[in-house]
Amino acid sequence: MTHLLVYGAFGWCAEILWTALYALVTGVRGDLGDDAGQLKLSREQRLRLLGHTYLWMFPLYGVGGLLFEPLHDALRSWPWLGRGAVWTVLIFAVEYVGGAALCRLTGRCPWDYSYSRYHLHGLIRFDYVPVWFAFGLALERVHDAVAAM
Repeated sequence: MTHLLVYGAFGWCAEILWTALYALVTGVRGDLGDDAGQLKLSREQRLRLLGHTYLWMFPLYGVGGLLFEPLHDALRSWPWLGRGAVWTVLIFAVEYVGGAALCRLTGRCPWDYSYSRYHLHGLIRFDYVPVWFAFGLALERVHDAVAAM
């Protein structure tokens, strides 16, 4: 149970940081469930560093982290490039399946990437490969810290 809580909290914090920095750098805020898509932000709005996440993301990050634990131990000896590639593919899979399940359950996925040129069914963005690559490698460090608890 502790592992689930740590992974869920880590994912939430990472997402809040990501969305705040994304808005600061790009000047747009992603969909917050208001059907407006990408919203242009003023300089003052960008500097607020408003990040966000969804309650649904906690179990998604938590369960995803738990699913990856045995794999992390199996891949530990691999070069970082190979491990990062595996994490990227698996994170895309969890994001896609989780998003599709939430669509079926609630009628809508909390995130909608359809505005991006590089999306698949609005559920994943292929231009996020570097983000998920780095996130997967960071999650290895979180797993090591959790395993040492």
